Amino acid sequence: MKPSNILSLSIINLSVIICMSSCKGNEGKYDSMGVFEATEVVVSAKAQGELISFDAIEGDEVKTDVVLGIIDATKLNLQQQSLEDNRDAQTARILNLQEQTASIQQQISNLQQEHERFSGLLAKGAATQKQVDDLANQIKVLKAQLSATQSQLRSANESIQHQADAASQQIKIVDSQMDDAVIKSPIDGTILKKYAERGEYAVPGKALFKVADLQEMILRAYITADQFDQLQLRQQVKVMVDNGNEAQREYLGKVTWIAQKAEFTPKTIQTKDERANLVYAIKISVKNDGMIKIGQYGEVTFGKVKSEE
Repeated sequence: MKPSNILSLSIINLSVIICMSSCKGNEGKYDSMGVFEATEVVVSAKAQGELISFDAIEGDEVKTDVVLGIIDATKLNLQQQSLEDNRDAQTARILNLQEQTASIQQQISNLQQEHERFSGLLAKGAATQKQVDDLANQIKVLKAQLSATQSQLRSANESIQHQADAASQQIKIVDSQMDDAVIKSPIDGTILKKYAERGEYAVPGKALFKVADLQEMILRAYITADQFDQLQLRQQVKVMVDNGNEAQREYLGKVTWIAQKAEFTPKTIQTKDERANLVYAIKISVKNDGMIKIGQYGEVTFGKVKSEE
């Protein structure tokens, strides 16, 4: 964390502690106070190229399935077409075993018929055993030739199929890269900041915009050690936010996190009063009606413990 951020955080935390201490003497108007935060995401480019479109506008609400911009993917399109042509060419080379071996199979069929005929003639004494045996040997040789040819063809087809499959895998990679060229928000939210404009050159990792979920705000507040046992997770609390002219808006909040370690621990704790000054961070989830802003202060009243089952 940058030194300036640490200093700012220390100032905010110190202000919270002072307010917490003073509020005890202010008729107990609130038990704690803090600053509202939101889930913020900085969206960076995943592809390299010119931003041919980028319609993100600060303050706009966006959805995860809405395209906000496009990074030029002309080279990827050309690469994809080349790979598809290569895959199709490889697939076209795959040989049909039945067609390639049809001639040998026909010869075997013809010889088998002749073998049957000469076997019948041999039984009648009209043919010799040698004629029958020669036909049987020819059939045996052709069957061996057929088996070898089929094996060679299968091996060749497997090699061709592997090349086609490799091209298909490369196409999937390019498809993924082309998807990366489409700019979308990873969450439903509001665009807080825009870091790039159409026409600029994007590279992977370059920040494009910041988006935040403002529907569910988080109040980060602090409690003292003697308040620690008054809260538990999922407990409902009352949150007050300034509405101008000394008026306040009231919200229902839910405790979502309680730190188990004090953030400001004295180096030497000597008395019970000093131990009571330990401060623990808590987070309270609050549904936003559109009026709560990031960085705005909120006051918390614990009231009677009420937990969701």
